[in-house]
Amino acid sequence: MRIFFLLALGLLAATGSAAQSNLMATPTGAAAPLASSPMLTYAVRLGPGQDLRQELQKLVQQQQIKAGTIVTGVGSLTTASLRLANQSGPSVYRGHFEIVSLVGTLSVNGNHLHLAIADSTGRTLGGHLLDGNIIYTTAELVVGVLPALDFRRELDPVSTYNELTIYPAPDPKPAKSSGRRGRKPASGTAPR
Repeated sequence: MRIFFLLALGLLAATGSAAQSNLMATPTGAAAPLASSPMLTYAVRLGPGQDLRQELQKLVQQQQIKAGTIVTGVGSLTTASLRLANQSGPSVYRGHFEIVSLVGTLSVNGNHLHLAIADSTGRTLGGHLLDGNIIYTTAELVVGVLPALDFRRELDPVSTYNELTIYPAPDPKPAKSSGRRGRKPASGTAPR
């Protein structure tokens, strides 16, 4: 088992290197078919009465997440609001539900999240996460942020929906040199 783990770890490292080199070969401003990034994570716990989707959106906006993912999400709901497959509007369920899966991509440019819930009999259903998923006792979330990437939603001519496109993150703007001319020295330092 340990050998399998080490082999898998080696494959992941090799895949990550290949993906990173693919990302670097992609011209700036062009969507990447395959991309890699280190990951930063946020752990979040939501409480009773909070709206799951709205709280995730607040986190995305507050942290200015350009490319993120749900690493894991569990908890419970009293109201679930989902858009089921091939339906135009929401389906709303009231009762007590366990969150058995929360997956998807996050970005200030648009989110795409799916939620699976189970009722007290174990019956499970899922769909697109909408506003109106109200926390019962808790929601425990880990959100991964991919700082080297920029997720965008762009019209796909085949599906006719705004689909995920992956771009390299723009280079941070270089800090402007303010020079020292005309500035007071910092407190406790002698002028030059």
